Amino acid sequence: MRASDRIFGAVVVLGSLAYVASASQIAAPFFSDPLGSRAFPMAVGIVAAICGAMMVFSPDEDPEWPAMRSLLALAVATVLLVGYAYALRPLGFLLPTAIVSAVLSFQIAGRPVAAVLTGVGLSVGLWLLFRFVLGLSLQGLPAGWG
Repeated sequence: MRASDRIFGAVVVLGSLAYVASASQIAAPFFSDPLGSRAFPMAVGIVAAICGAMMVFSPDEDPEWPAMRSLLALAVATVLLVGYAYALRPLGFLLPTAIVSAVLSFQIAGRPVAAVLTGVGLSVGLWLLFRFVLGLSLQGLPAGWG
C-alpha cells in the first residue's frame, strides 16, 4: 500500500507545482496590497506541495481505505457540488444552495426534517449575508422569478 501513497503524493506535488506556476502568472494590479494578488494562491500551492512530498517520503504503513458506502457518499457529494456550480447561474443562489446543503446535511446526520431545515436556513442566511452585509450582487432566484 505504500506505492499508492507515493503515487498520490507525487500527483499532488506535480499538481501543486502547476498551480504555483499558474499563480505566478497572475497580473498585479496597479494599486494592490503589499503582498500582491498572487501571494495566497502561491502559499496554498506550496503547502500542498509540502503535503504531497510528505506522502512520497513518509507513506503510511498500512492505510485503511473507507468502506464502499463511504466512497459512494463521497461520489454523491462530488457530483452534487459540481452540479451546484453549474446550477448557480441559471437557478440563482437560493434554490441550488438549499437543495445541495440539505442533501449534504442528510448525508452527515441522516435526519430528513433537520436536513431540510438546515438547507433552507443556510440558503437564506448565506444569501442575506452575501447580499446585504458583504454587498455582493448575488442573484437569489432564477431570472424572471422576481
